[in-house]
Formats: sequence, structure tokens, C-alpha cells
Amino acid sequence: MTIKISLNPNALSAAERDKKVAEGGFGKYYTDHMVVCEWDEKTGWGTPELKAYGPITLDPATAVFHYGQEIFEGMKAYRQPDGGVALFRPEANAQRFNRSAKRLALPEMPEELFLETVNALVSQDQGWVPNKVGESLYIRPFMIATEVGLGVRPSNKATYILIATPAGAYFDPSKAVTVWISTEYVRAAPGGTGEAKCGGNYAASLVAQKAAAAEGCDQVVWLDAVERKWIEEMGGMNLYFVKGNKVVTPKLTGTLLPGITRDSILSVARDLGYETEEVMLSVDDWKNGIASGEISETFACGTAAVVSPIGAAKSKWGTWVTGDGNPGKITMKIRETLLGIQHGQIEDKYGWVKRVK
Repeated sequence: MTIKISLNPNALSAAERDKKVAEGGFGKYYTDHMVVCEWDEKTGWGTPELKAYGPITLDPATAVFHYGQEIFEGMKAYRQPDGGVALFRPEANAQRFNRSAKRLALPEMPEELFLETVNALVSQDQGWVPNKVGESLYIRPFMIATEVGLGVRPSNKATYILIATPAGAYFDPSKAVTVWISTEYVRAAPGGTGEAKCGGNYAASLVAQKAAAAEGCDQVVWLDAVERKWIEEMGGMNLYFVKGNKVVTPKLTGTLLPGITRDSILSVARDLGYETEEVMLSVDDWKNGIASGEISETFACGTAAVVSPIGAAKSKWGTWVTGDGNPGKITMKIRETLLGIQHGQIEDKYGWVKRVK
């Protein structure tokens, strides 16, 4: 499909752009362009347009405002050793975007169209990709229901929008975070939207995040909705535990987001010589594993943070500190290896890294 190109006449100069990129942060500045593509139930997907980044106008009765029909993705572009730019596993994002769309009764987008829009935006705005290892261009594709009307039904119109922002580290990787295990709230229940990447999941998590902050913690850890004992996720990230030479993660049950970073770490850890396992892990398993020394490291992972060490967990059952409370060696080795692959410094044996032309 051909993308209509309408370049931003007020794009920043290279000097202005580089200054903003150098400031770092996450979601502080956005690139000069965005991509917009409309869908209609009768005519399907229209022609996507790459145009100047800017506000959009919607009717107050637009469906997304009232019934939350919305999905999004998170992906990144990384600077390569030769100065070029590459995406990391973009096909996996395209596939998950469509799984989320199906769950939220939104139109699925052809993978080729999704990938073409991402490549077009990153190619046009590749000057916004930071040069430092650990920094990247964070890419946010999202889709909203745009039918005007208050009827409770799947929208017959939708808009896909793609934006991007230069991003530094989401968490400081040299410092381990402290987490609060929530028992009052749950993130998702069987049959719910836990596997989908939709705004409603995150909106519902914010009250628990506030509760975690009140306990002096950086993030919240979710338990399952049924028995309230099985470890699921940390905030919007997947969790990992190191047991000796084994790296384990909660298995996907239908209520956890199938993280692309999570999946990548299973392969990276095996390549580094560690065993991997997807398990059901309870709060007692975590607490007792720390006490006995069986669990030596804990970390979270996701697109934004890559790998984030966890130093301590607080809960109504008490507080336990992993190791000496600092980032673990295996955690940091996995992080460095994954970043090395993403930045083209370590061989990509899986074909995950896709160059942007």
C-alpha cells in the first residue's frame, strides 16, 4: 500500500532536534511526524498518511470517550554501529496489535500495512533516534473507536495513529526498584482483557500504583484474581526470578500480557547457559525462596524499561529483600546481552533486528 507523504513544513532543525534528543526522558518530546489511517466498516482501511505531528479533533460523542474501545503497542527503534536504525521484532508487535484488536472488537490491521507505517515514520524521523546504548526511539501505534454516537456496540469506524518519542532509560538500571504486592486490587481476571494491550487495563491499575507509592514503593505487583496468591505482573511488565542456574517467569494463563521482551529473554537466557522455565509461582514461593536463598535475583522486563532489577518486595505479609538489594549479576548480564542484540553489537541469531531503510 502506498503511504501519502505530507511533510511537516515546520519540522525542527537538526540542531533543535538533537538538543531535545540529548535531554532524554520518556515521552517528553515527539518526532516531527505521525501517521494516521482511517477504517470504515463498509470500505475497510483507507490510505495512511504521514503528516505533521499535531492535535486531532474528535466529536464529544466519539465512541472511544464513552466505551473505551482502544488498543496500543509499544516498540522501539535502535541506533546501529554503522549509524543506521533498526526495529526489534516488529512483526511480533503487529501480531499482538491484531490480537488486542480482536479482543476489543476493533478492526484487525493487515500486518504489512502496520509494518509499512512504522517503517515510514522511523525512516522519515530517524534523526530522532538517540545514539547511546540503552536509549532508543519509542514507537507508539494505537487505535481508537471513532464512530459518533452513544449506542453500546462495536464502533463502525476506527482511526489508527502512530507517534514516536526519543526515550532514555525508563528506570535507572543501576538501582533496584521496590515493589508493593497488591491484595486489594487485581489487574485482570480469566476471560477479561489481560492478554490485550488496551488503555483500560492501565487506567484500572493506577489506583493500585498510588497505593504502592503510599507504601514507599516504585511499582505494584499483581496477584491472580481467583485465589489471590499467584504472581502475575509488575505494573505493566512481566516478572522473572533467578533460582541458581535457572531463570523462571510466571506462565501465560490468559490474564498476563504476552510480553515480547519476556519472550526474547527466554531465548537470551538459554543462549547464556541458563535453564528457563515458565511456572505458577505463589507469594509464599517468592517469600520462602528469598528466605532460603533459592531465589537470588528478581527482575521485571518490558519494552520501555527493557530489564529492571527488583531489590525488595513489600506486602501485608512483610518485606523481603532479594540478595543485598542491588541489581544481580545475572539480571544485568541478560539486560546487557539483550541491548547488545537490539543495538547490533551482538550477533542476532534469531532475525529479530530489522533494518529501516
